[in-house]
Amino acid sequence: MGRMIVTVTANPSIDRAVRLDGPLVHGEVQRALDAREDAGGKGVNVARALRSAGVETIAVVPCADDDPFRLLLEHEGVPARRVPVAGRVRANLTITDPDGTTTKLNMPGPRLSETETSALVEAISVSAEGAEWIVFAGSLPPGVGDDFYSVAIAAVRERWGARAPKIAVDTSGAALERVVAGGRPDLIKPNELELAELVGETLDGGTDVIASSARLAHLLVPHRVGAALVTLGGDGALLVAPDGVLRAHAPRITVASTVGAGDSSLAGYLIADVSGADATARLRRAVSYGAAAASLPGTQIPTPGDIPAWDIAVEPYAS
Repeated sequence: MGRMIVTVTANPSIDRAVRLDGPLVHGEVQRALDAREDAGGKGVNVARALRSAGVETIAVVPCADDDPFRLLLEHEGVPARRVPVAGRVRANLTITDPDGTTTKLNMPGPRLSETETSALVEAISVSAEGAEWIVFAGSLPPGVGDDFYSVAIAAVRERWGARAPKIAVDTSGAALERVVAGGRPDLIKPNELELAELVGETLDGGTDVIASSARLAHLLVPHRVGAALVTLGGDGALLVAPDGVLRAHAPRITVASTVGAGDSSLAGYLIADVSGADATARLRRAVSYGAAAASLPGTQIPTPGDIPAWDIAVEPYAS
């Protein structure tokens, strides 16, 4: 096993971020302070963070040869295995107010045919050779069943057997439900709302987020997933594993944009993991990367140089 991490983004996007000089007002014409455009999608964001930290990575994406997304990905310097498809990669729009409030418009993405879907699964399986982790991240495009991640995981494990990489999953809704039910991932990275939806509960305003997230994650770990990295925004994060729960406190930051913060948290965790760090250091790195991403405007993904020397407290949590 090497240190390589494969990321899978079945529904990549061109992420357009616009920063306003005042709050977004429905129905009004407003001027933008600036705008930027990035190759995006959750798995691509993870790959961008990995590459900047010097971790070998390859991003598996469905993308035509002449798609503008290809140029953006190449500009980012992210190695990719592209699966040719007929449709164009979607474009998502994020609008950020001065206080960091973000409004997102996410497109559905191109519909993949059965042939394209099968080719994507094959590309994932081939790319897994020698990898330590595969990250399945983001929404699924039209034409792909909710069980896509489970199907791809099964193909990887069938091909590589005992040499198959560990599996990390960062998605939500039906895709997360199906992969937890049938894919037995080694790690999932939900936030508190995604975790509650997964187990069929609702969090209200009076809920103790830390206690409830630990309790809900214990319904899954270790019976259905190996571990859960639960990101909690300003409340930090939890790492729920078979041998216990760790809680990390979030540093105080000025939020510029929360877009990509969860992706960056997962990237930080994996960067620490492939360097041999223990659970405490992995969780601390996850929170550092997530907080740094939230401090950056638009869809920028933090590099190691963007991570301040925060003293992030990590402690065992007993519910």
